[in-house]
Amino acid sequence: MVIREIAAAAVLVSAGVHLVLWFDGMRDADVVGPAFLLNAVGGAVIAVLLVVWRHWVPPLLAVGFGLSTLGAFVISATVGLFGVEESWSGWAVWTAAVAEVVAIVTGAMLLRDDNPLRSRAQSQDHAAGRGAHLH
Repeated sequence: MVIREIAAAAVLVSAGVHLVLWFDGMRDADVVGPAFLLNAVGGAVIAVLLVVWRHWVPPLLAVGFGLSTLGAFVISATVGLFGVEESWSGWAVWTAAVAEVVAIVTGAMLLRDDNPLRSRAQSQDHAAGRGAHLH
């Protein structure tokens, strides 16, 4: 349960950073500006879903959110993205990047535990094995 809250917090931090940057001038960028606002709103929705909906979809969304957001930044820092060229400097860059890595890792951990492709028998065996300690 704690992992879900960490994933939600990570997604929310990244979304918050993008909202701050949107207000700080990114809203004037043609394509990237609306993407920052969409990132902020989408991240808030995903964070809420992670906390209130115990299903495999929100962790998948957290992984996708982290991968796509971090991927877009890497593209903007290497070759540019829709005319925006960034660098690996500043509080916003590092705060968002760390939050996105945490969202990816925790989302993947949740997906591993709530794998929708695993059969029911495997899920029950896995759940029973979690409480067992081998010495």
